[in-house]
Amino acid sequence: MANHKSALKRIRSNERKRVRNRIVRSRARTEMKKARTLLDNGAVEEARAATLEAIRTLDKAAVKGILHPNNVARRKSRLMKRLAQLEAQAQQ
Repeated sequence: MANHKSALKRIRSNERKRVRNRIVRSRARTEMKKARTLLDNGAVEEARAATLEAIRTLDKAAVKGILHPNNVARRKSRLMKRLAQLEAQAQQ
């Protein structure tokens, strides 16, 4: 156990940050899963809305430093690629 005041404070602040990070990361995962499910089902309008929401939550996680910006960019790119494929299929 820590002996210094600053170390004790660091333990408390780290726990607060860990909880916040877990909430934001979990929210991003949930939105990604919703978007992927709708993309698989072929519902174009719902998939577009879910994809935009997932991108919004991923961007928030990147701004807060919870997810690495390159990781977020990769995930967004994959979602948008699948959305574009779905929209192209819907137009045919």
